[in-house]
Amino acid sequence: MKSFDELLRDAEVAHGHLCAGQVLGVRLAMRGLELLGIDDPHGKDRKRLITFVEIDRCATDAVAVVTGCRLGKRALKFRDWGKVAATFVDIESGRAVRVCARESSKALARQMHPEIENKNQQQMLAYREMPNDDLFTEQWVKVALPPEEMPGYKGERIVCGECGEGINFQREVRRDGRILCRGCAGERYYEAIL
Repeated sequence: MKSFDELLRDAEVAHGHLCAGQVLGVRLAMRGLELLGIDDPHGKDRKRLITFVEIDRCATDAVAVVTGCRLGKRALKFRDWGKVAATFVDIESGRAVRVCARESSKALARQMHPEIENKNQQQMLAYREMPNDDLFTEQWVKVALPPEEMPGYKGERIVCGECGEGINFQREVRRDGRILCRGCAGERYYEAIL
């Protein structure tokens, strides 16, 4: 695996700037991979890993860079829980570990570097220096991965009975004998303008 500094540079390029979230995300992903014993996520281990991220912020871009997991490859899964956390699943062994940033790390960053006024700069430096135990909680977990969640899954494509759009990966809703997409079933995040 690349060094922390190399991964941080890669994350900065992918994200567009360097921030405390990038430092945190790189460390979080490196820790998850270390706990699983995955040392080459872009090479020999690239098909072993599925990662669930729980926030759509800076740290998530860093996690994707370190792990090599991508939404388009179906190896990065997003769960909108608003937490700086990720679960790393080794699909070969079935082992999974959830790593979450400790809320107390922000206060610890202030204690470690009170001489730095800028909060982002303060956290970037402190997050580089903190031991893993001060920065993260770690929990071994079990993650159910049905076939339709796996990278490379080729499932049946079903057509929504209301809008006629195709639905992949068993994401349809069956209601009153009809097959509907989630949008037509009432789970829309958008509203049509007539």
